[in-house]
Amino acid sequence: MTQQRFEALLKKFRSTRVLVIGDLILDEFIWGSVERISPEAPVPVVWAQRESVMPGGSANVAGNVKALGGQPRLLGVVGNDSAGERLVRQLKQTRIPTGDILTDPSRPTTAKTRVIAHHQQVVRIDREQVKPFAAGLTRRLIRSATRIIPEVEGVIIEDYGKGLIGRELLKPVVALAKRHRKVITVDPKEEHFDTYRGVTALTPNKKEASLAAGFPITDRASLHRAGQAILKRLNPEAILVTLGEEGMCLFSSDGARPVHIPTVAREVFDVSGAGDTVISVFTLARAAGASFLEAAAIANAAAGVVVGKLGTATCSADELRRAVLE
Repeated sequence: MTQQRFEALLKKFRSTRVLVIGDLILDEFIWGSVERISPEAPVPVVWAQRESVMPGGSANVAGNVKALGGQPRLLGVVGNDSAGERLVRQLKQTRIPTGDILTDPSRPTTAKTRVIAHHQQVVRIDREQVKPFAAGLTRRLIRSATRIIPEVEGVIIEDYGKGLIGRELLKPVVALAKRHRKVITVDPKEEHFDTYRGVTALTPNKKEASLAAGFPITDRASLHRAGQAILKRLNPEAILVTLGEEGMCLFSSDGARPVHIPTVAREVFDVSGAGDTVISVFTLARAAGASFLEAAAIANAAAGVVVGKLGTATCSADELRRAVLE
C-alpha cells in the first residue's frame, strides 16, 4: 500500500458511517503505587493516587471509529444507575451520539474496575449481569437497527457475552444488513457462531478460532486448518484471526493463501481493548473502500499503537499515520 493510497483511505474515513451494536461497558481505573505487602494477607497494598473512567466494550469500538475521523452510531443498553450515567456522559464528551442507547432498570450497567500500579494491572473487579435481555428490549433494539442500517456503510457486532447479543437480535439484524449490502463484521463469541453465517468478516482471537474450528490451534499448520474450517462452516468473505504478539492472519474465501501480518508493537503495556481497535479500524477501512489486506494492515498498525498505552485506548489519525509510515 502506497502512502498516497493510505492517505486517500484516511480521508475517506471522515465520510464513512459505522453502526456499532453490542454490550456497553464502563471501564474504571484506579491508579496507584505499591510499597508493601498487606499484613492481613499475601497481597500488595495499593496506594490509590487517582481514578479515571473510559467507555469500554462496544463503546470503545465506537470511540476508535470516532478517533480516526469516522462517524459512529452506537446501539446498546445501560442500567438506570450511576455507572450508566457516567458512561453516557463520557460518550457525549467525545461527541459520540447517545440517542440510540436504551436504559434497562432491571439490570446494572456492566462495569470493570482495574487497579493499576507501576504500569501493571494488580486486580480487576467486574460488576455485571449476563442473562439474556427481555424480549421487549430486544424488539426495540431491532427497530432501532432497522432505522439506522440503511444510513451507514458498515455494521460492527460486538459480542462480549453480557446478554445483549443473541439469536433473536442477530438473525434479523444480519439479514437486514446483508439485504442492504453493508459491510458486516463480528467480534464473535462461541455460543453464537452459527448465527454469524454469511457476514463480511469475523475477527476472532486464537482461542475463539479454535472453538469455532473444533480443534486447538498449536502451530501455523493448525491455524491454517482452523481458518479454512471456519470459512467452510460460516461462509464469510474473510476471517482475521488475532494472535497477540504473533500478529494476525488473514483468510479469504476467494481461495488466496492465508496472509500472516506480524505485529508492529514496539512496547506492550496493556492489551485491554486491542481487539476493539482491530475490528473498528478493520471495518472502517473496509467500509471506506480498502481491500481486506489493506484493512488488516491498517488495523494491525492501529493495534500496535493502543497496546503501547495504559488503559482502554484509541488510536488517532496522526498516530496511525506515523505507525503506517514507520
